[in-house]
Amino acid sequence: MANSNLPRRIIKETQRLLSEPAPGISASPSEDNMRYFNVMILGPTQSPYEGGVFKLELFLPEEYPMAAPKVCLLEFRVFNLHAIILQF
Repeated sequence: MANSNLPRRIIKETQRLLSEPAPGISASPSEDNMRYFNVMILGPTQSPYEGGVFKLELFLPEEYPMAAPKVCLLEFRVFNLHAIILQF
């Protein structure tokens, strides 16, 4: 992992993210650029998104934390689409 030019904050937050992952969320930095993360979120149980899988790419801009991370939804699969439609 190339982290020579990264702010200490990003390094510490990445270490914490890897050592204490949030339930239902996995995130790992790109080996080429630690400002990019591959993220997978599992839909919460007892919600319309239960069984869903959401894949994202997250980017921490140079201005982070003063500027928000950029997030791009790459793929999502919701296995109970009818439950989502019925919620509306």
